[in-house]
Amino acid sequence: MMSSDNDFFDDEFADASIDGLQDGFAAIMLAASASDGHIAEEEMSCLTTLLCRMNLYAELSPSQFGSMMDRLASELDRSGVDEFVAKAVVAIPPDLVETAYINAVDVVLADRTVDEAEKHFVERLRNLFGIDIQRSNLIFQVMTAKNKG
Repeated sequence: MMSSDNDFFDDEFADASIDGLQDGFAAIMLAASASDGHIAEEEMSCLTTLLCRMNLYAELSPSQFGSMMDRLASELDRSGVDEFVAKAVVAIPPDLVETAYINAVDVVLADRTVDEAEKHFVERLRNLFGIDIQRSNLIFQVMTAKNKG
């Protein structure tokens, strides 16, 4: 039986390395921290604290969490930030889209600087998630104020 063109694209872009909500959410946070080409210590600390506080990761042991992050970091290295985040956003259900976006902005702002690559990342993520520009600006203002002190 011949497969349809859609099957080809589904197979071509399916990636077992980002599997489910836990992976997808963590992958977006990891991509946010790496969006400027390196992961600052403050960003990694923010990312780890943020994820470990979430119910989504409560059942993971430190070893399981570390293995997940290592696997995702390897995939990020292979794919690059843009492709990696495009794979990750499909794992985020509609009710967690804004949560993922807010937390990604928080990770980007953790080192208190936002360069052009990070701006590109935030804008791309906003577009991938379909978040309204005014809502995005409000989120960015609130998260900037949060990270000021």
